[in-house]
Amino acid sequence: MSQVFSKSPKHCGEKQKLTIDKPYKKLFCALSACFTTVLSAILLIWLILHPSKPQFSLREADIYQLNLSTSHLLNSSIQLTLLSKNPNQKVGIYYDELQVYAAYKGQQITVDSYLPPFYQDHQDTNLLTASLVGTGLPVAASFGYEVGRDQAAGKLVLNLKMNGKLRWKVGTWVSGKYRFNVNCVAVMDFGPTLPTGPLSTKQGTQCSTSV
Repeated sequence: MSQVFSKSPKHCGEKQKLTIDKPYKKLFCALSACFTTVLSAILLIWLILHPSKPQFSLREADIYQLNLSTSHLLNSSIQLTLLSKNPNQKVGIYYDELQVYAAYKGQQITVDSYLPPFYQDHQDTNLLTASLVGTGLPVAASFGYEVGRDQAAGKLVLNLKMNGKLRWKVGTWVSGKYRFNVNCVAVMDFGPTLPTGPLSTKQGTQCSTSV
């Protein structure tokens, strides 16, 4: 008489569970370990390097033209020089999509001027120059009055602004793009008697930078 060996459903389920789940468990553990290692490496690099934002200062600004063709249309011409510095010892910076313009009491008084992209090495400095112009730009009706008040006070204050995108470079690794904004305040002597040349400032003022 032949013997028949029967297996309970419980035993079958346990065996099937061992043969199906074991490979997935190994794969899951391997992926988790890999992800943890990569995340820890990125965090360690960031904690060690922790890049500081770039520094900008206003070296020179010259106003060659700032007059109204009508009561609310402005013609302007401004020459600007900025000093850019990368304060990081181990991190380079790529600058892209750079736009520069001038503003007066919250009003943009030149069109955007575009600067070419460039790379800045560790602790390197660069001079950036831009010619800012505006022809027939609409301004508030109070623009002429505000300029007259500044002339009576003897000082003209402009905001020279730049915005763009930057990327951090560590070794061969390059980060994604981060938007940054720069605001420089130029204070110029502007008395009742106008100078023969342009209104100028050579203060070397530090600009505010946000990333």
